[in-house]
Amino acid sequence: MSQPVIKMHLADNVAVVVTDGGLPAGTDISAGVTLIENIPQAHKVALQKINKGEAVIRYNVAIGYAKEDIAAGSWVSENSLIMPDALGLENLPLATQPGAIGEPLTNFTFQGYRNADGSVGTRNILAISQTVQCVAGVVDFAVKRIREELLPKYPNVDGVIGLAHTYGCGVAIDAPTAPIPIRTVRNIALNPNFGGEIMVVSLGCEKLQPTRLMPPGSIPATVVDGPQVLCLQDEENVGFMSMIDSIMQQAEVHLTRLNKRTREACPASELVVGMQCGGSDAFSGITANPALGFAADLLVRAGATVMFSENTEVRDGVDQLTSRAATPEIANAIIKEMEWYDNYLAAGMVDRSANTTPGNKKGGLSNIVEKAMGSIVKSGSSPIVGVLSPGERLRDKNIPHGLVYNSTPASDFICGTLQLAAGMNLHIFTTGRGTPYGLAECPVIKVATRSDLARRWHDLMDVNAGRIADGEKTIEEMGWEVFQLMLDVASGKKTWAEQWKLHNALVLFNPAPVT
Repeated sequence: MSQPVIKMHLADNVAVVVTDGGLPAGTDISAGVTLIENIPQAHKVALQKINKGEAVIRYNVAIGYAKEDIAAGSWVSENSLIMPDALGLENLPLATQPGAIGEPLTNFTFQGYRNADGSVGTRNILAISQTVQCVAGVVDFAVKRIREELLPKYPNVDGVIGLAHTYGCGVAIDAPTAPIPIRTVRNIALNPNFGGEIMVVSLGCEKLQPTRLMPPGSIPATVVDGPQVLCLQDEENVGFMSMIDSIMQQAEVHLTRLNKRTREACPASELVVGMQCGGSDAFSGITANPALGFAADLLVRAGATVMFSENTEVRDGVDQLTSRAATPEIANAIIKEMEWYDNYLAAGMVDRSANTTPGNKKGGLSNIVEKAMGSIVKSGSSPIVGVLSPGERLRDKNIPHGLVYNSTPASDFICGTLQLAAGMNLHIFTTGRGTPYGLAECPVIKVATRSDLARRWHDLMDVNAGRIADGEKTIEEMGWEVFQLMLDVASGKKTWAEQWKLHNALVLFNPAPVT
């Protein structure tokens, strides 16, 4: 049944207000606790008196320490708390509780596109890569013409996109972190949803030459004819429209091959699912992310690969990750990625208090510790079988199927970009505040944490996980619903983001990933 407040663990001394519009002063929320002030939805209420300096507990974790005495029934906000220090990266538990995978799930399939390299796509898309930002305008113009004039002739092709980015020239191409964006652009071109068709547009004078972007040996032998490169400065191109005609002629070669592809039954083990949060609120860790965590365990039991990410979002729960690593080596790889993140913050002369965002705070999240606890839960309970650095590809690292930590920044599109580079063919995204996020390269399932958001953004949210807080669904029931929806979307069912074409096809990054 729906309750006015929810607490996550028996040991918690705060709970979160569930009721739409919040609760007024005088509301009796539990035995002996009455609100002494109005408290907005998703914000915390003290369930007992918390003395100055005592821990404020949520998820059975100290998310802060009381600045002053907090009376029972009071609003507990970010202004009430002193944030705990970050966990050190020394003496962490290494593979001490890797968890167990439940009974295998068999006979779950989806209708996907098999690729020559053994991967499977959930969409059939022509992607045009670029060596440098200078060609983005030309490619954009060509893509519009391809959509209008060529795509109607190739009904089995879902779309054409340009993979633009802000890199390629006028940068320190040999800087220590330059391999990150270079391998990201290259590996996105190899995403399973592009069918092994690699088309590259170059300017000609850029530092990131095509042979550097895709050097010999970096592209699988299964790619037909290898990377097809068009250089705009070639003498054959006489005028702007000649450039466009060249791009369209080459595109038609790829479209012809893509159009021959058809969907076929593929086991659920061929899914590579990226999970992400954006515009989080206090409900993220109560409804949507726990449901995703249950679905993640189902996917792993079905033999699929599940990626969770966002250094920012997991740093304050790093001990949970290292203990769940399948081996000490994997645990140490997680620590290495967190060290990179700590050094990045130090170089920028900022600290982790820069997160949470104003929207997170308005949604009841007081600090990054509380936010991290709600974020990590979407990874489920399976052992972590591998770690990817930014821009790396699963198939290149020979990581087994299962739960993988993909080290990325938390910014929505940058995280999504790096998951695409890893080989993601399906994306699922939870939000409490709301965001019109979408990717052109991959279907994105949007999950609302609250029923109020799902009602207001009824044609943007694919799933209303707020039904958990409303008492209509259990976490397990919602997890099964999400799991089945992922199979349906992987088989071609359109998400709201796809229907509205809320796509961002840009590869967004700086020479080093940003948080």
